[in-house]
Amino acid sequence: MPELIHATTVLAVRRNGILAMAADGQVTMGDIVMKRKARKLRTFQGKVLAGFAGTAADGLALFDRFENQLERNGGKVQRAAIELAKEWRTDRYLRRLNAQLLVGDASTILMLSGDGEVIDPEEDVAAIGSGGPFAQSAAISLLRHTALDATEIARAAMEIAADLCIYTNHEITLETVDSSNV
Repeated sequence: MPELIHATTVLAVRRNGILAMAADGQVTMGDIVMKRKARKLRTFQGKVLAGFAGTAADGLALFDRFENQLERNGGKVQRAAIELAKEWRTDRYLRRLNAQLLVGDASTILMLSGDGEVIDPEEDVAAIGSGGPFAQSAAISLLRHTALDATEIARAAMEIAADLCIYTNHEITLETVDSSNV
């Protein structure tokens, strides 16, 4: 499992051809809250979502690299993620980046780390960041025991994580992509 990043919570939930990705807005430096409404999610080509946990500049640099890989690989998320992970692991500059990525489309969710990890979760849920385990646990339970849609599950699970994790707040950004847009 990738090293826990103490900076945020990003969650991806997939149900019925819809991927919902949510992130909190809190930015901290040590134990001080510096910003409450940061955006940690991006949409690529209207079909792919990505979120980061970790250092903002590092996460944004990885977003750019991921977008380049998406373009090179015809919008194929898994291929782009694998190529980014290889580049991230072998490039001397990229290896020092302190961030994790969560990427996906309506059919795929992947977690990426600088260790070369590209993890395809067994459930239709994945999360990164310090609040990730809380959000992921809540989302799995909601997936298994309710008929809520992906968006409702992502929002509810993020609220639970924000109640438990001091590095996660209730300023939630939520984006979705739908398999009908593919």
